[in-house]
Amino acid sequence: MRRVTAFVFALALPMAASAEPSTHDRVYTADQNSNTVSVIDPSTNTLLAQIKLGNQRPDVLSPLYKGQVNVHGLGFSPDHKTLIAISTVTNSATFIDTATNAVKGIAYIGRNPHEGFFTPDGKEAWIVVRGEDYLAVIDPTTFRETGRIKTTSGPGMVMFSKDGKLAFVVNSFNPVVEVIDVATRKTIKTIPVVSPFSPFVQVAPDGREVWLTHKDVGKVTRIDTSSLEVVGVIDTGPITNHLAFAKSGGATLGYVTVGGENAVKVYTMDKEAKLVKTIPVGALPHGIWPSGDGSRVYVGLENGDAVDVIDTASNTVIAHILSGQAPQALVYVSDAASGSGDPKANLTPRPDTPENVALKLKAPDGAGAGYIVSRNVGLVDILEIGVRKLKPETAYSLYSAAAGEAIAIVKTDKAGAGVVSVIGPTRKIRPKAASEEAPTDYWLAEGDDQNSKALVLVR
Repeated sequence: MRRVTAFVFALALPMAASAEPSTHDRVYTADQNSNTVSVIDPSTNTLLAQIKLGNQRPDVLSPLYKGQVNVHGLGFSPDHKTLIAISTVTNSATFIDTATNAVKGIAYIGRNPHEGFFTPDGKEAWIVVRGEDYLAVIDPTTFRETGRIKTTSGPGMVMFSKDGKLAFVVNSFNPVVEVIDVATRKTIKTIPVVSPFSPFVQVAPDGREVWLTHKDVGKVTRIDTSSLEVVGVIDTGPITNHLAFAKSGGATLGYVTVGGENAVKVYTMDKEAKLVKTIPVGALPHGIWPSGDGSRVYVGLENGDAVDVIDTASNTVIAHILSGQAPQALVYVSDAASGSGDPKANLTPRPDTPENVALKLKAPDGAGAGYIVSRNVGLVDILEIGVRKLKPETAYSLYSAAAGEAIAIVKTDKAGAGVVSVIGPTRKIRPKAASEEAPTDYWLAEGDDQNSKALVLVR
């Protein structure tokens, strides 16, 4: 791949009863590209360091004997002493001691697990196996699979009702939510929803509703936990990822990460949900979780390799914290650290790498949109392109005026969306002259027609 010189660095569960963020609380992010878990002290809004579970991309392309790949999902125990990190490629659930940051054990389960959480009594961890059709039940003391709970193929996440009697399982390939009786492990109801791709589910603090996201169509579905019926659907926006609940102005509100708009949208819990505010955040917000008292909301930025902190009193971003590469799930765990030991025990410092460059693409005419992000990983870069609302099942080439040739190709799916990553020396970092203009144009062209422009760089 030709070297390009265009990039320039100018650029929840019910809320726990807890005091405002303290030195014993922790925020964790699952970092998919660096295969780490970032550990953040929310009392100072600083990154302590990282729990290294594997090597960063692309140093995972040889035979892998140890370590995890695609650290993606997170969950924690009711006593807040154990964190689960789910790795989708190595089919694993890593159990971590929150007081010492040490790995206690690893369970290897079925194909492509996605998310997991402890049962309310803390005796089991239920891990959804998205590449198959069941939940793996793990003993958190032996780290062995003790059973399987049958679901529709592609379970995406599981979360438990406030009284612990029901489990709500969303799906990644089918437009259903399955409700499981925890005591009998039997599905008692299958609820139809608007989309076949639901990556995240959360229970409202009062336990009366379950909200789930639909990433593919940009919506949130609300389910009444008494009637087990859909009571509302909210149009949230493109790449709707995760959601959380927190109090603002005395009312409980829903906070939704909308990756395609680089925003967190805040909604009331009225019978007809109302948009209260759209909060601008960093590049491609993904995971989100409230602090114990709900005074803060923490947002993982997938393309920003960082976490933004929202003050729920003003609903504004008040801090920006570096994390690992491509943070996915994020959780806030009150009283995770004992306070008696070294808070950085068993942690690895975050590598000092250049910041990401994230650019927006939009159609000269029409509704198409997308993004480009360049992430440095040492001697090479990972360049990722994501697009939506283009022609279905069509190949597009990414061009740069500086390159003079195509540097990536992305093919859209039936819905006109697509994502592709390429690895190579795609940028050169250099000082920016005072008179220098914005980065060189990028455009996406249909096929190999360099003169056509489906999407162009938004300055």
